[in-house]
Amino acid sequence: MNSATMKIDVDELSPVRRKVRVELPGDKVAGEFTKAYQTLSQRVRVKGFRAGKAPRSVLQGIYGEEIKGQVRSRLVEDTLGEVIKERGLHIVSRPEIETEELADGAEFSFSAVFEVKPEIALKAYLGVEVEKVKIAVTDEQVEQALKRLQEGHARLEPVENRDAAQAGDFVTLDYAGTIDGKEFPGGKADNYQVEVGGGQILPEFDNALAGAGRGEAKSARVRFPDDYPNRDLAGKTADFAIMVREIKQKVLPPLDDEFAKEHGESGSLDELKSRIRGRLEEEFKKYQESELKERILSRIIEAHSLTPPPAMVERQTRYLMERYQNSSGEGAAADAPSMEEARKAFEARATRQVQATLLVEKIAHAENIEVPEGEVQARVEALVHAAGDRGKSVRQYYARQDARDELRSQLVFDRALEFLLEKANVKEVDAPVEKVDDPVKKS
Repeated sequence: MNSATMKIDVDELSPVRRKVRVELPGDKVAGEFTKAYQTLSQRVRVKGFRAGKAPRSVLQGIYGEEIKGQVRSRLVEDTLGEVIKERGLHIVSRPEIETEELADGAEFSFSAVFEVKPEIALKAYLGVEVEKVKIAVTDEQVEQALKRLQEGHARLEPVENRDAAQAGDFVTLDYAGTIDGKEFPGGKADNYQVEVGGGQILPEFDNALAGAGRGEAKSARVRFPDDYPNRDLAGKTADFAIMVREIKQKVLPPLDDEFAKEHGESGSLDELKSRIRGRLEEEFKKYQESELKERILSRIIEAHSLTPPPAMVERQTRYLMERYQNSSGEGAAADAPSMEEARKAFEARATRQVQATLLVEKIAHAENIEVPEGEVQARVEALVHAAGDRGKSVRQYYARQDARDELRSQLVFDRALEFLLEKANVKEVDAPVEKVDDPVKKS
């Protein structure tokens, strides 16, 4: 279609909302009806007429409303697509369409309201000033990491020098629980292993195990807290019969050169400590880099008065909510926020993420930051490899153009952030004493 033959009005309802009104001349409408009936006559058979020879008046009597719907849809979709392209509108929501009466050979008007990406006038984004806390790996942090490695290779051995369980032991037991004399779901288990005093079970149950002997029968009356995650048990009292089968203790391997060779891929304990220090330094560096990028984004967002399209915020909020629901599952903590509270928090996070996406996208365009197809494919191959048995489905997913475009956008975003970090004015400052160990908690 030629836009010169139609009337187009575009109204700015808000920085991110547009209303397009289009008036099409009667000859354009008539042309679409003619094409629709020509196509119809070739694909349907009407009794009493040879294929393709049924008069239009006959076809109209049988298929008139169907054809009118097809013509209306085609006129709206084709024309609106052309207007959006010619006017450079970056649409981000499904259009809300209103149409006037459609008649063969008569003028036809329709309007569409939709959201678009906002116009962004970039302000200074190079040389953003941010502070980087100077962090050095301490000997204590190295020892803590070494201790975690040692704990990871501990083994459980039967207790032989005593008969009673004590804090820190691992007890294998059978138990059966009842509430008001009736067994309840999850109230029975055989060969259940638990650490005495480890906080994995309810206090009354735990107390019954302290001092218990191998082969000894114990009982415990347990009151489930009012805020217990399983609502069917919250606030109720259960009676447990416990049979202790086995008592084991954790035995740590000695921290020596043999440990370093066997578990640390190192020739000596000193070499292992050096490797651990290097790994921690790399972890701290990645953590700091991530923090710096977040601060740069915050500075850039603060410098721009940007209204994010509600449709984009809503989509991102739903995505965050779905991830939250999938991760929390059935075992959500009793003190977890309500869905309403969670949604408010995720909506605020989604708003910032959309603002960041729009701004970095604009900066990437201004700086001609692109990702060639070869790099996109290389990333797909890496994702396929990492997926293991699910690799085939991952490859099929990224065969879709929309998925590939989304991946490319993410790669461009990451590259643009790297660019902004390279151009930032980063000042290194000493960390407060109480903050020096924070990265360990994050890692």
